[in-house]
Parts: sequence; C-alpha cells; structure tokens
Amino acid sequence: MKVKADIAIIGGGVIGTSIAYNLAKRGKKVILAERYDHAAGATGSCDQHIILQSKNPGIHLQLALASAEIYKTLERELDAVVDYRQDGGMILIENEEEMKVMLDFTARQKKIGLDVEILDRRDAEKRQRGLAKHLLGATYSPQDAHIDPLKMNLAFARAAGRLGAEILLETEAVGFIRQGGRVRGIKTNKGDIFADLVINAAGAWAPLIGEKAGLKIPIKPRRGQIVITEPVSGYIIGDILSAQYIVAKYNPDLLAKSDNRAIQLGVGLALSQTEKGNILIGATREFVGYDLSNSREGLKEILKNAARLVPGLAQMNFIRVMSGLRPYTSDGLPLIGPVQGLEGFFMAAGHEGDGIALSPVTGRIVADLVCEGRTFMDVSAFDTNRFALY
Repeated sequence: MKVKADIAIIGGGVIGTSIAYNLAKRGKKVILAERYDHAAGATGSCDQHIILQSKNPGIHLQLALASAEIYKTLERELDAVVDYRQDGGMILIENEEEMKVMLDFTARQKKIGLDVEILDRRDAEKRQRGLAKHLLGATYSPQDAHIDPLKMNLAFARAAGRLGAEILLETEAVGFIRQGGRVRGIKTNKGDIFADLVINAAGAWAPLIGEKAGLKIPIKPRRGQIVITEPVSGYIIGDILSAQYIVAKYNPDLLAKSDNRAIQLGVGLALSQTEKGNILIGATREFVGYDLSNSREGLKEILKNAARLVPGLAQMNFIRVMSGLRPYTSDGLPLIGPVQGLEGFFMAAGHEGDGIALSPVTGRIVADLVCEGRTFMDVSAFDTNRFALY
C-alpha cells in the first residue's frame, strides 16, 4: 500500500474520528490509521458522561461548554443516533470539608457560565432516590448529559467516510516518513501513507507514537476500572459523581500520600445508566502503565464506595467489568497544536477522562487550526510546546 492524503491521523477513537470528520467537512483529503478497530481504546471502555461540573473552572470548563453546545445538534448533523440525553448531573457531598471545596468550585464555575447550584440532602433526594443518609447534599447542573461512546465514535467515522475520508482499520503506525527534518507521512504495517500533515490522536498511546518521531510526550496512561450491572428499570437519573471523584481527578499527589487504599486507587463515584438499563459504576484512577487488566482489589473498592453512597446498588447483580486508559497530563489539559522543531507533526491528545465530552470541540479546533491557523477561542493553554518534548 502506498497512498497520499492532505492529512493523516493516527488513532481511531472518538478524538481521531471527530478530527477526521471536521477536516473532511472542510474539503481535506483525510486518511485515518487505527491499529485495531474503532473504540478499541478508551472510547470503548469508559462511562457515558458529558459532565460539565467536573471541569476545572477556567479554560477547561470553557472548552467543555463549547463542546456541549455542539452536542445539542450533533445527532442531526451526523445523521446518527448516539443516545444523547441531557438529564442533568449531581456531585455528591459527604462532609463539611467537601462542602467547602465544592462551594468554591461551583462559585468559580458560575462565573465561567455554568448553570450549577448546591442542593441540601432533601432536595438532592428529590432528584435521585436511594442516596445515603449521611450525605450533606450535592451539586446539581441541568447542563450535564451523556451519550453512548461507541455510537458516537462510529457516527463520526461514518460521517467522515461519507465526506471522502479513508478509515484504515488494523493499520498500525510503525514509524514516520521523514524528509529534510519534516514529517511527510506514516509508515504502517500495511504500507506507507504520504501526507502533508500527520496528527497524533492516539490517546494514552500518544507517547509511544511520539517516541517514533523522537519526541518525549508527557502523557501518562491512567487506568480506570468500571463495573456494569444487569439491566434494571430506571434507577439512576442523569449522571452522578462524588466530590471525592473531583479530588482524585485533580490531586494525584494527595492520593499517593493517603493511607486509605481506596483513596490510593483514586476511587471516586461515577454512576450512569444506559438506554438498555445497565448501570455503569466507576471508577479508579491508577498509574499502572499500560496494564489494562481489572484487579480484584480495585473492583472491590469501587463497589464498596458505590454501595456506601447509593446503598441500593448492593442489591444488584453485576455482569461484567472493563477498564480503560485515560491519557493524563500533569496540568489536566490536552496537547493540541503543532510541535515546534518537527514540521508536519501535530498533537491532539491528553484529554484524560474527558475525551468523550471534548471530542466535538476538539475536532472543530483542530480543523480550524489546520485550515485557517486560528480558532474561535484562545487555545494557547493547550500549546504542545508548554512541555519540553525533546
């Protein structure tokens, strides 16, 4: 195989396919190379959340709000059903320390434009039955939503294909075509793909792709384990997190210092229910390299924590488990943009656990930057060169 494109994308998850769709919509000839299949990575092993109130106030939340606006009309745009539902979401608060943190967190989020409030326990119970009696309350935002990630991934890919993009599955990037210090394409297990620009959208595997180009990309895989119940009649309304989840997400150093094993594993409640009735119960946040296995210890701590906060879950049967790798960066922000010193190479990875929520806006931003050299918002915080890549 020897093919030519304007742009070659590495990674067929929801970020890569969103980029492919947005670039194809701009008239670019796009080829996407995925070493396995769509949703073979984090997209196929994550929860459903498009939850805005878990985002740090500032550019992170601004990005998520912009993505949420795109989601409102995305099913119609892509001519696909992705089970989009805006049912709102809550973050459960257990103690006064968490309440203090969340009061500050939500106050700063409101300034950015998020519709969010603090509920006492009685009002929280009106929105979600079966909450533990020790809870002080919860935050609530009507703007939170969820989708089916697999359907979203396939919808982007199929829409991109209808616009002329080539999606090459079981096609692994094994190196780069270089000419005069510039990247000119990808060497794959099936042949060469020549392109004017190569986009690394490989998620947690982006550093391994970067190594092939001589880069040290500061993304670390961060494992998340999830338990899935048998289908039950409507039980979880919207999306539910815990304040402990927020702490685990943004303060990994605190986790390592704790003598509580659940905290060390980064356990924080993450609940949602699928259209078929299965409840997804998560999750851990673990730095274990590229180990995708589920651990008995991690699953045990997830279930203990979930039953402590929503006791009725203890009466349900779970039918399977899964785990995925989030692409973690030290400042919690993705790397989006060209790499200085390596012309023809572009990064679009490092979304941690927010890839599903941020995929629509990431696709638009990348297409803007590639086609016009600018985009609709200030994305300097995502500059790939804020880290030393060599």
